[in-house]
Amino acid sequence: MRGSAYNYQSGPLRGRRPGRKGVPMLPFVRRFVVCLPVLLLAVLPAAAASNSLTKSDIRQAEQWLADLGFWTGPIDGVWDGASRHALVAFQKVQRAKATGQLTRAEWNALSVAAPPRPRHSQGPHVEVDIARQVLFLVDADGKVANILPISSGSGKNFHENGYPETHAVTPCGRLEVFSKASGWKKSPLGEMHNPMYIVGGIAIHGSQDVPPYPASHGCIRIPMFASNVLPKMVPKGTPVYVYGCKEEIAAERAKAEEIAAQK
Repeated sequence: MRGSAYNYQSGPLRGRRPGRKGVPMLPFVRRFVVCLPVLLLAVLPAAAASNSLTKSDIRQAEQWLADLGFWTGPIDGVWDGASRHALVAFQKVQRAKATGQLTRAEWNALSVAAPPRPRHSQGPHVEVDIARQVLFLVDADGKVANILPISSGSGKNFHENGYPETHAVTPCGRLEVFSKASGWKKSPLGEMHNPMYIVGGIAIHGSQDVPPYPASHGCIRIPMFASNVLPKMVPKGTPVYVYGCKEEIAAERAKAEEIAAQK
């Protein structure tokens, strides 16, 4: 068999280089073949070590996240849950895979990133980007801060006892915080922590389960560490702009195609 050092008819090929009959394999070539795996084993740990991050590196990554407007925890070089959620939000904004794992590649990306811009710039408000699954707080100067990862309506049909079959969607549009409640509130669809209601029974609320994809019945889930503080920062009557729904994206695409066809 070509490229193999073993002949299945006659056994091992002694003293010959495979594929070239009659030419003995030189001793240094054999030694090189044997040593190559050893060299690779020696190089791989060094390459892995070069990608490791120190506590100082982690503290710098947390500082960059905070400077970019992402809601991280204490900037102390400890990669905790708040730090992970902040990185997940960053990865979502960058449309990268949301892992929450701080690698050297992510560290490098943070070092050159620019702060995200809001869609609306007038007055204090909240923005929820359904397409990227993130929430922004926007201040009176139009600056984005306290960016969080969210989990919105899954888009699936569900049926609860006593209720008709319903589609799990988070509505897009200009909404507002019309009511708030403190602590854990039970509903037929589950528990909500410090809910801020924006339309009907749909609320922005804390949850112990905030996956990096849409998974709720329609509410906007946020991490627990943020739900303890966010309601104090968002008074009743605050506008909430929800955008990035499939229908909105499809309409924008159709409008762009129409404009392109007219040129």
